[in-house]
Amino acid sequence: MLNKRSSHFLAPLLTIALLSGCQSAAFHRADVQDNSMDRMTIGKVQKEIRVGMNGADVAQALGSPNIVSTDEERREVWIYDKIATDRAYSSNSSGINALILGFGGDAAGGVGVGGSYSAGASSTSQRTLTVIIKFDKEGKVRDFAYHTSRF
Repeated sequence: MLNKRSSHFLAPLLTIALLSGCQSAAFHRADVQDNSMDRMTIGKVQKEIRVGMNGADVAQALGSPNIVSTDEERREVWIYDKIATDRAYSSNSSGINALILGFGGDAAGGVGVGGSYSAGASSTSQRTLTVIIKFDKEGKVRDFAYHTSRF
């Protein structure tokens, strides 16, 4: 039999064991996503890029463009075309929880051999960001535009 002191210790451990296998793919994705400050975002473009900036300042703020071309008047146009794929997979196995609590059952019910239970979820999404920066003949930003999508 358990004495009163050991039951006070065992109850929190059982609670932690029960809750430890209940994280979703979205929760795990948040742990592994690249949220670094140097990543290009619309907010960064809006904050950093201004009409009248020179090319060196643009390159310092956004990095090197993917494409550099000229328009019909031979003025430079820089294009940043970014594509990101986010994948997350979460797998939960709560065999210890089932063993501690004495659950049993068959695979059809989600509980497998030895009282273990496994579940998983996955998520995939893509993001695009295209930034077009147009320079004047003196090499200063005369206009810029951006487009983003998520699917």
